[in-house]
Amino acid sequence: MTNLQQFGISDEQLRHAAELLRSGRLVAFPTETVYGLGADALNERAVARIFEVKGRPNASPVIVHVSSRRMAEQVAASWPVRARVLSERFWPGPLTLVVPKTAAVPDIVTAGLPTVGIRMPAHPVALALIEAAQLPVAAPSANRFTQLSPTAADHVRRALGDAVDFILDGGPCQVGIESTVLSLATDTPVLLRPGGISRRQIQELVGPIKSAAEVSEGPHSSPGMHPRHYSPHTPLVLVQNGETPSSGMGAYLQLRTPAAMPVGETIVMPCEPAQYAARLYRVLHALDASGYDWIAVETPPATVEWEAVLDRLRRAAASTS
Repeated sequence: MTNLQQFGISDEQLRHAAELLRSGRLVAFPTETVYGLGADALNERAVARIFEVKGRPNASPVIVHVSSRRMAEQVAASWPVRARVLSERFWPGPLTLVVPKTAAVPDIVTAGLPTVGIRMPAHPVALALIEAAQLPVAAPSANRFTQLSPTAADHVRRALGDAVDFILDGGPCQVGIESTVLSLATDTPVLLRPGGISRRQIQELVGPIKSAAEVSEGPHSSPGMHPRHYSPHTPLVLVQNGETPSSGMGAYLQLRTPAAMPVGETIVMPCEPAQYAARLYRVLHALDASGYDWIAVETPPATVEWEAVLDRLRRAAASTS
């Protein structure tokens, strides 16, 4: 067994978690992006429990996590040249590749679409768990649908409670936001969700890529395409020039400009996009538990470097009406 003592996880815990996955149960585990809610990706009933626990609509597919290229080939009907190039450069890592699926993958995993999203996570606990279970693991974020993704085991416990059969607590996630999702199912790759691997990094390897259109109804090609997503319970608003809501009391996430009016709490966020992303959900979870009327976030610049962070914030701020 892999030595995971640095994460406080014993071989016995790892074996137990792997046995649960093989028996069709749900295991929450850390990845470098966020905590995932895992089930045997080839077991339709097990994956159905993910949707039930999360309150996730069937139109939203889930990503399949693998520990090797060989395992990826169990679920991928073909592996294009671009998939080979990108996986060799960015796997293990926060990049999900959408390719044609094999018949072994249940339709519930892919929202009935003929493609499947696959990634190899860059977290020793995730890789050890998948390898110990010896099966591909379907794993969306371990939270209620559209709510804040968990970057610590306590976030999972508060969101899902005893609906999860077991939680592997591997400490905080380092990337802090979900993976980039890139579809390779068409001649020109399509960026379905920005994430830990940037548009620029991808284009440097495979050339031009397209951006996906917004999807509100029907099957989604990727998770994270719902207009409202990644949302705290406390209303979140994007602001500029230090302006904040005029009523109630709230918290302010400052990038460069201080709040123009007094606020209950100011948190100065990192000016580097990757560091900002790594801290974002942890800060929002803490503020969500503080009883504020609102959370105002200084809008990051609309540049390629900030694309993933801005995507998460815009969806978190989207109205439910």
